Parts: sequence; structure tokens; C-alpha cells
Amino acid sequence: MSGAEGGLPAARPPRRGVLLAALAGLPVLLALVALGTWQLQRLAWKTALLARLDAAAAAPAVPLETLASPPEPYAKVSVRGRFLHDRAALLGAEVRGGRLGARLLTPLQRAAGGPALLVDRGWVPLAPDGAAPDPAARIARPEGEATVVGYVRPAQARDWLAAADDPARRRFFTFDPAAIGAVLGLPAVEPFGVVALADGAGGETLPIPAAALPRPDNPHLGYAVTWYGLALALVLVFLAWARRKESRAA
Repeated sequence: MSGAEGGLPAARPPRRGVLLAALAGLPVLLALVALGTWQLQRLAWKTALLARLDAAAAAPAVPLETLASPPEPYAKVSVRGRFLHDRAALLGAEVRGGRLGARLLTPLQRAAGGPALLVDRGWVPLAPDGAAPDPAARIARPEGEATVVGYVRPAQARDWLAAADDPARRRFFTFDPAAIGAVLGLPAVEPFGVVALADGAGGETLPIPAAALPRPDNPHLGYAVTWYGLALALVLVFLAWARRKESRAA
């Protein structure tokens, strides 16, 4: 006599529960696969960027005026002009050797003409109030026409997490050339900047320029493996659970 004939309730078909669990887990699986695929795309982009930076570092600097405007970010360039030291500003905050400092941002009036160019000349220590370079620091201020070799720095999107700029004291924490140029009283400014590179001569004068082109980390392969691994683990756990549920119902 069957269970239904004896008045006992019929067992719930196990396949229905497996199907419902599969439908519930499908969005999670798709999200994990999408995240892994996105990281693979980021890996390709970052690998190409690093290859371009390596090529730029090994190649000689290209005169800025020969490039399209705006030039490609991180391109290695040279530019001639006259520094406007009376309109210098400070950018960011960085501790070196236990001393708080910032990047010295000085407009360059280019010899070839055109809008002024904001040049990140390098790190300088700050005075105790943090509003200006340390007056005791030996900061070089080249007069006349100078040649700057560096790399193109694109404008920075303003982030709500960034510290607020202090225009009155020419202290900036977001590299926004248009906003900085307006505060410095520049009639026109390029929408990008140039980060000066060290010439290898050394010396004890300030500012301390960048030693090389930036080289960002490339962790995206590990991230992709992590997301795909989680997707695979989800599938294996589900299959093991479904098999166990089927075997119990048999």
C-alpha cells in the first residue's frame, strides 16, 4: 500500500527544491562571473598601460608642442619656458623622512606660446603651519628660460573624499588645472600638467622631482582568479548539495 493510499502526505518532489535553489543562486553566479570578466578587461588595460609607460621611460622626451593637445597621459615630454615663481602653489600632502611636505606646483609660461602650463616641480618640506614651503629650505628658483623634462599628468576628478582646497593660501589637494589656474590669476592654463623628472645630477637643492614615470600595480589577474574561483566554488557546492538531496529522496 502506498503512502498516499494509507493517508500519509506525499513527499515533496526533491527536484522542485533543487530548481528553486538554482534559480536563487543564479544571480550570484552571474555577478561573480561578471566581476571576473571585468577584472580580465582591467588586466588587459593595465598591461597595455604598463607597456606604454615602459616604452616612454626608455625613449627620449618628445617636445610638447609637437604633440596633439591634450597629449596622451604619462607621455614623456620636454618643454621650454619661464617659471612664474610668484604664482607657485602647493599640491597634496606627503611625509618624507618624518617631515610633512607637498608638491611645488609652478606655472610655466612656454617659449612656444600658448596657455600657461602647471609644472609639478617636486616635493618640498612645509613650514610648521603647513601653509607654505619651509622658509629655511633651499628651494631652487631658476630664472630665465628653462627646459623641463617630465611626463604628462592628466587632470584629476574631484573626489568627495579628498581634502578641501584652500585657495586663499594656494593649497590644493585635487589637481584641477582650470580651478588652480583661476586662483593663481592665469588668463589661460592647459587642461593637463607636467610632472618634472629628475635629471640624475643629484644635489641638495629642493624641490625633489619624481625619479621615474609612475608604475601602478597590476593585481587584476589575482582579482579575476578570485572571482572566478568563487563562481566555481559556488557551482561545486550547489552540485554537491543537489546530489545529496537527490540521494536522500531516493
